[in-house]
Amino acid sequence: MAGTLYLVPTPIGNLGDISQRCRDTLALADFIAAEDTRVSLKLLNHLGIKKPLVSYYEHNQAESGEKILRRLLAGETCALVSDAGSPAISDPGEALVAQCAEAGVPVCAIPGPCAVITALGVSGLPTGRFTFEGFLSTNRKSRREHLDSLRDEVRTMVFYEAPHKLSATLEDMAAVFGGDRRISLCRELTKLHEEIFRTTLAEAIAHCEVVPPRGEYVLVVAGAAPKAAQSVTLEEALELMQTLMDRGLSRKDAAREAAAQTGFSKNTLYAASME
Repeated sequence: MAGTLYLVPTPIGNLGDISQRCRDTLALADFIAAEDTRVSLKLLNHLGIKKPLVSYYEHNQAESGEKILRRLLAGETCALVSDAGSPAISDPGEALVAQCAEAGVPVCAIPGPCAVITALGVSGLPTGRFTFEGFLSTNRKSRREHLDSLRDEVRTMVFYEAPHKLSATLEDMAAVFGGDRRISLCRELTKLHEEIFRTTLAEAIAHCEVVPPRGEYVLVVAGAAPKAAQSVTLEEALELMQTLMDRGLSRKDAAREAAAQTGFSKNTLYAASME
């Protein structure tokens, strides 16, 4: 019978945030898979727990993941931990969970610290609906493409960012979303020098020019304002399309242009014009 993979969240800053259930799971596991064994060893020493540690991180996940899976299939239990927060969230553990799911190995996620939820809760921005976008690419073109895809996103958006990339990311966000878009910059969460800076993208850029970014950041960005309700009827949109066709545009091009001006789908207009 296969063992169980336990996803054990670890403190994102304050060691007091680890739960008794997390302690018990680490103590009972046959072995612990860690993103950085040195970091995890410090936590285990703090808890007074001694367990075999295996390395599992981005650059060895293929080889190490297979070894962990074989041990799980043999009946051992494994506690997976990241350096901080919930494993498998913007973390290599995602791949190991997928392997276990495919192989029929039980996976048990234990609730606990997560920087995404912590930052969202204190951001002062809407929390009812949000999207987590993780780390943006270090490549500027890819980063802009990612942000462009979120131009009309109305939900609150949450990103992770490193200090050396923060200024460039804020500048790209301002270019795509506008400098007046609200943002909360969260750093050192749960730590002694926790800082929550609620501002706009333009003001955040100016702030970083004066105060160099330090520490890992969680960026919580307000979503776009919902678009106004449709004010043009389908009949009016079709009349515009016909006018464009009378001027020499093809049906396809007229549908595209009318869609851009009215907000209707070009496919909807094209199909309706054929009826």
